Amino acid sequence: MDWLARYDELIVFLLDLLALEEGRRSLVTPYLYYGLPVLAALILVLLIVVSVKITASRKGRGAPEVILPHEEEPVPEEKVVPPAAEAPPPSMIDRMRAGLAKTRGNFVSRLDDLLRGGDGIDDDLWEELEEILIGADIGMKTSLDLRQALQKRSAQGEIRGPAALRRVLMEEIETRLRCCEVPLDLGAASPFVLMVIGVNGVGKTTTIGKLAWQLAHNEGKKVLLGACDTFRAAAAEQLGIWAERAGAGIVSHGPGADPAGVAFDTVKAALARQADVVILDTAGRLHTKVNLMEEVKKIRRVVDREIPGAPHETLLVLDATLGQNSLIQARLFKEAVDVSGLVLTKLDGTARGGMIIAVGGELGIPVRYVGIGEKVNDLRPFDPHSFVQALFENP
Repeated sequence: MDWLARYDELIVFLLDLLALEEGRRSLVTPYLYYGLPVLAALILVLLIVVSVKITASRKGRGAPEVILPHEEEPVPEEKVVPPAAEAPPPSMIDRMRAGLAKTRGNFVSRLDDLLRGGDGIDDDLWEELEEILIGADIGMKTSLDLRQALQKRSAQGEIRGPAALRRVLMEEIETRLRCCEVPLDLGAASPFVLMVIGVNGVGKTTTIGKLAWQLAHNEGKKVLLGACDTFRAAAAEQLGIWAERAGAGIVSHGPGADPAGVAFDTVKAALARQADVVILDTAGRLHTKVNLMEEVKKIRRVVDREIPGAPHETLLVLDATLGQNSLIQARLFKEAVDVSGLVLTKLDGTARGGMIIAVGGELGIPVRYVGIGEKVNDLRPFDPHSFVQALFENP
C-alpha cells in the first residue's frame, strides 16, 4: 500500500532528522510509528470540537438585535417648596425660663403638687410649704419670713384657695427682689469703674469678658480691662483673650505683680484713652483670708485716689450651684468690702436658683446680672418680674 510505504519513509526521515545513534533509533522507532497517528487523531478531534462550538455560538446569536430609542419620559416639574419661616430669636423670658428649668423642677413642681393634693389651707400645708422653700435653697430666714407673710395675708382674706396662694407667693418673692433694686447707671461717671470680686471658680473672668463684649458691641462703650489678678496662673492670658474677642483694651503686668499697681496703671490709661468703662479683675481670693481681703481694700483706695468715688460699682460674682454656700460668701464679702451689686452665674445648671431670693431678702444687695448660658449674650441684666414669671409660669 503506497500510503504505508510513504508513512515508513516519514518515520525514517524523522529518525534522520533527530540524528540518533543506531542503538537509540531502534528504541524510538516504535514510539514514532504508533504515536504519530494517535497525536494526529487527538488534533483532529480538538479541531472538530472547536468548530462545533463556534457554529453553535453563531446560531445562538441569531440576527443582530435592533435597539429602538426609548421615548423620553416627561420630567416632572419640581415643586417649589417655600423656605421655612425663620424661627424668631428666643425672648428674654424664654431664655430665663430655660435657664431656670432645674430650679423650677425642684421648687415649683413640688409646690404645685402640694397645692393640688392638699385638702385646704391648714397648718400641715404651711409646714410643707416651708419645707419646700427651704429645700429650694431660699434659706431658713427667708422661708420663714415668706410663710409668715402668706399666713398674714391669708388671715386678711386675700388667700382663699391654692391658685390665690400661688399668686400671692409670686408677689411676695418679687417684692423681696425689688426691695433693693437700684439701676446700674454706667453713665454716672466717666470713666465708670467696676471692680469685680469673688472666689476662684465662680466664673469671674468669664463674666468680665461677657460684660465687656456686651458693653462694647451692644452699647458702643469704650472698655478697658485691668488684669489685677496677678496670683492665679494664666489669669491675665485668659482675660487678654476675652479683651481681644470683645474689642476692649487691657492693662496687665507680669505674674506676681502688685494688684494695686495694675489698678493704678489701668485707671491712668483709662483717663488718657478716654475710656467709658473700666473693669478691674481681682484675684480669686478667699473671703476668710484677711491679707487677701486687705489687697481688695488697697485697690479700692488706689483707684479712689485717682478717680474720686471709684470704684463706682463693686460686683461680687457668686456661683448659683453652691446654693447657701454662696449666700455665706456674700455675707462675708459684704462685711469686708462695700459690695454694691451681685452677679449670679451658672443659673442654668442648678436646681438651687432660689438662693437669689435669699440674697435679696437677707442682704439687701441688688442682683445686677445673671448667667443663664455659655454664650456672650447669656449674661443678662436681672429683672425681678421676668425672674418670677420664668420661675412660676410654664411656657
